[in-house]
Amino acid sequence: MNDLVRQHTALSESDLEWLHLLVSEWQLLSDLSFADLVLWVPTLDGTRYVSVAQMRPNTGPTSYQDDMVGHLVPRGRRPLLDAALDEGRIVREGDPEWREEVPVRVESIPVRREGRVLGVIARNTNLLTVRTPSRLELTYLQSASDLAQMIAAGSFPFPGQQVDMDASPRAGDGLIRLDADGIVQYASPNALSAYHRLGLASDLVGQHLGQLTADLAPSRGPVDESIAKLASGYAPREAEVEGNDGVIQLRAIPLKPKGTRIGSLVLLRDVTELRRRERELITKDATIREIHHRVKNNLQTVAALLRLQSRRMDSDQGREALNEAVRRVGSIAIVHETLSQNLDERVQFDEIADRVLAMVAEISPGKIDCRRTGRFGILDAEVATPLSMVLTEVLQNALEHAFVPGDQGSVEVAALRGGTREDPRLLITVRDDGRGLPEGFDAKRTGNLGLQIVRTLVEGELGGSFDMVPAPERGTKVVLDIPVGPEK
Repeated sequence: MNDLVRQHTALSESDLEWLHLLVSEWQLLSDLSFADLVLWVPTLDGTRYVSVAQMRPNTGPTSYQDDMVGHLVPRGRRPLLDAALDEGRIVREGDPEWREEVPVRVESIPVRREGRVLGVIARNTNLLTVRTPSRLELTYLQSASDLAQMIAAGSFPFPGQQVDMDASPRAGDGLIRLDADGIVQYASPNALSAYHRLGLASDLVGQHLGQLTADLAPSRGPVDESIAKLASGYAPREAEVEGNDGVIQLRAIPLKPKGTRIGSLVLLRDVTELRRRERELITKDATIREIHHRVKNNLQTVAALLRLQSRRMDSDQGREALNEAVRRVGSIAIVHETLSQNLDERVQFDEIADRVLAMVAEISPGKIDCRRTGRFGILDAEVATPLSMVLTEVLQNALEHAFVPGDQGSVEVAALRGGTREDPRLLITVRDDGRGLPEGFDAKRTGNLGLQIVRTLVEGELGGSFDMVPAPERGTKVVLDIPVGPEK
């Protein structure tokens, strides 16, 4: 719609925002009217109309099999559009049109904002299934007529009341029509069922909805306004009320077709089961986070015990082996600590990589500059845990074997997200400017325990590749290429 309006019309950005607000609301008008809606806006030169939006009803058959958005028609071809635009009134004259052997009643509703008519809504009703309307259908049509008059007068939609079309109740979920005093004139079967869920044992018709709702679902704690006022429909509001183990979502729409409030529409939906599942998910998330937190604490306890044991070792080799184990356990603990702070099983690995760098740098034999370039991005937990161990082993190996005490040098970890949409990859390069590899070294066959762990994790658990080669100028370069899921 943005492109069509800016390309073909003279409407301002504020006018465009008003049209967006209208389009966010007009599913309700379409459903209450049992009709298709097409929004036509005059072009810049005033000789044509361009259709910028379309909506089909959920409550009846469509009048348009094809998408109308983007169509251009000259003035004069559709007289009802001309009359509604020029005269600023709803136009219902004319005989039904026949489209593919289907009779269609066409009406035109001017869209007014601050005294100006921005465009026209063509309301097209498929008459093929017309029958004697029920009480529900008559209420729908009367409410649709009131909303259409408010659109023509510029009083609907309500400024500053952006509606989430996916989350807000719809007409079919439940509808209540109130008079000016807040007394229920009509309640759809779904609306009555929702109030029965709150504990109502009688009918809704004839009762004051605001007072009844306040009695069934009394508010707890401070609120912006009372439930009684909200459910009476005096102002456009949306809220949830809870009582008798039931939860319903309410949306009030004051009806002012001629400037004075004649009543209200209250749309409602029973969201009891939805909220119950959400609470279960919140509880599950909290449990998972608590598990990660406890695993992290247990790993830190294990690391502390290993560190305590290393201090009692007489053998330097044994002490160093235990210190390596401490760092391995610590790298896993870092991942679980990060997972304990998230709502899902995904982590921002850049933070983990930086903490691993800082932890391993403590064993530096000289003045070694450890840094990271590039970004790892967001990784799944099943990738992050083994990758943190791999990174720990590679860095530990570089600092222990590339430099001697007193050396100055650098170790750089470079990360690059790449690959294709079907096969996203993460390329990691760890480069040092130390002594380099001994002659005849084969990373796939030889190496200490740390390199064996790296090969096992990269090739076996992560499904990637690992190589260790001499750096172009000096030192050693380790290259890891692993598959990762797409960042979401």
